[in-house]
Amino acid sequence: MEKFAKFEEQIGVHFRDKAVLREAFTHRSYINETRERGLDHNERLEFLGDAVVELSVTDFLYKKYPKANEGDLTSYRAALVNAVTLGNLAIDLGMEGYLLLSKGEAKDKGTKARQIILANAFEAIVGAIYLDQGYLAADLFLKTYLLGKTEEIVKKELRRAKIPAITQYWITGKGKRYRLDFAVFCNRGAIAIECDNRKAHMNPRQKEKDRAKDAFLTRRGWAVLRLKEEDIMIDPRYWIPEMRRIIKTLGGLIPD
Repeated sequence: MEKFAKFEEQIGVHFRDKAVLREAFTHRSYINETRERGLDHNERLEFLGDAVVELSVTDFLYKKYPKANEGDLTSYRAALVNAVTLGNLAIDLGMEGYLLLSKGEAKDKGTKARQIILANAFEAIVGAIYLDQGYLAADLFLKTYLLGKTEEIVKKELRRAKIPAITQYWITGKGKRYRLDFAVFCNRGAIAIECDNRKAHMNPRQKEKDRAKDAFLTRRGWAVLRLKEEDIMIDPRYWIPEMRRIIKTLGGLIPD
């Protein structure tokens, strides 16, 4: 357990049960590869930590912004509690060096998957603190390392999220209607955001209709951004940068 002593010193939390700290850093892939007895992966701790984070952040925001409505508070919480913010925070705390991963996962650095693993590990650490020392200790940990950056994170994320409206959309041309997954409009053009996953399940007639739709959009000067369904549905922050680039190419007005 000496490996994790430096991390305890760094965060100012000394665990009575060292095993729960190690479990918080243990990814399922490590268990599957090593078959080490008596060691569990961190998914249950992540589940617990997620609830603790949600309560702590919600309570903090409710008290910090007494005049904010429910919609604003939800936006603030979403800016604080997501894979990007928590993953980056885990990196700042040096958690990546303590992760117990399979050899394959260990090589997979700098990817979206690693970001999610780190975010999950952060929540698992919160769950571990809660189990070992109670809610107040977990809340203090979050106030120290996450909630202290609330204004900075909220301001940054809300500025990045200030993009043209994204909605499901139907476009009509030559008597035909084409459904887009999302449409993004700016002052000199528009972007059709389409889900690539569906293409694999299209029959020939559907593929022909899809090609006709793409040709129609091209003639109208639309850009088409192809994404996987999980990128669209899980977290827009992973595809917004590419969308911003296209909007700028079209001459759209969008803040940096």
